[in-house]
Amino acid sequence: MTFTISLASIDSDSLQASLINSQAGALVTFQGWVRNHNQGKKVTSLEYQVYPELAINEGLKILAEATGKFDLHGAVACHRYGHLEIGEIAVWVGTTASHRQAAFAGTEYIITQIKTRLPIWKKEHYQDYPAVWVNCLDHEHSLNSPP
Repeated sequence: MTFTISLASIDSDSLQASLINSQAGALVTFQGWVRNHNQGKKVTSLEYQVYPELAINEGLKILAEATGKFDLHGAVACHRYGHLEIGEIAVWVGTTASHRQAAFAGTEYIITQIKTRLPIWKKEHYQDYPAVWVNCLDHEHSLNSPP
């Protein structure tokens, strides 16, 4: 079980290789990429900020929860921070289990919890509008979409 945050590009092949286990009958991965649009706006890049110690501790808790809840053989996740370009991997999650249903459910649980619980903040940079921090529900600026 490994949770990391990374300033460097995510090496999905290495992460997947770390999950190889002869007991596992299923491997499920999720890869979240930086896309070029959001809510009708052209996105040019993303910027992530993170509170590293808390993010790693909470990330490990999430992986432990998923491992127990879904009887996973392995769980690995990595989230980027810093400035990311279109097409780069922002987050990667992989799980192994004896059966595909458990691996699918575990992976979905992990990505949902990462997006909900981790102290990672995202700023979208747009082609024709000022950059905006998104999904910061405790702050007034997030209540308004970019002009």
